[in-house]
Amino acid sequence: MKIFRNIPAAVKLYSALKQFNPYKTAIEDAKKKGDYERERENIQAAESIWSKHVMDMFGAQLVVHGKENIPSKGPVVFIGNHQGYADIIAYFAALSPSLAYGYVAKDDLGKIPFYGPWIVRIRSVLIKRNDPRASMRAIDEGIELIKKGFSLMIFPEGTRSKGPEPGSFKRGAFKLATKPGVPIIPVSLNGSYKMYEETGIMKGARIDVKVHPPVETKGLSRQEEKQLCLDVEKTVKDGIRELQEIQENCNRNL
Repeated sequence: MKIFRNIPAAVKLYSALKQFNPYKTAIEDAKKKGDYERERENIQAAESIWSKHVMDMFGAQLVVHGKENIPSKGPVVFIGNHQGYADIIAYFAALSPSLAYGYVAKDDLGKIPFYGPWIVRIRSVLIKRNDPRASMRAIDEGIELIKKGFSLMIFPEGTRSKGPEPGSFKRGAFKLATKPGVPIIPVSLNGSYKMYEETGIMKGARIDVKVHPPVETKGLSRQEEKQLCLDVEKTVKDGIRELQEIQENCNRNL
């Protein structure tokens, strides 16, 4: 049964929690004192070290394209596609060496044993499923974090595609950036679904991430905002197809 075959992976993920431990006290102390810069520094270190450790532990290969587009300072909003559970690990490994950020994600993540508190601790925003009002409150909560200098990532598809084809982007997700007027960094990812969703067994895989140039959101009219949503969605999806072609070429050359 797949449950039993995933026990070793679960044990590995549990053991990886110790990578976070050196940063817990510093993050909570900085948060209590309102020292957001020190808080972000410790969050960034925790995310970067943990994600690299997990990627190495499962034998996953990460290839990052467009590193020059990752800002060293925020706040920004990363907008990317969502293929599978491994996205969180891969995006952290790709982006957090340069910039700390949290996720806007379904509240189920906050209920994950042992990891749930860390999802909250890194300044993520959790959304209750199938509750539009809660979704709007979560966006407002995210905007308040952005005003304090924290960066966030959101998946406009709203759920995992569980494969190579992305779903439609929901326009409401873009309010996270357009309301406070912070830059959007579009990000494309391909291959993460192969780590779990493809077979139901956690394993290593090649994951490609492409970071696109920032898109400014200040002073947009309603029509310009609508066009921005369409343009960012096209950028992300064009990037996915480009990454798929890269992986296909690599597989042919093996």
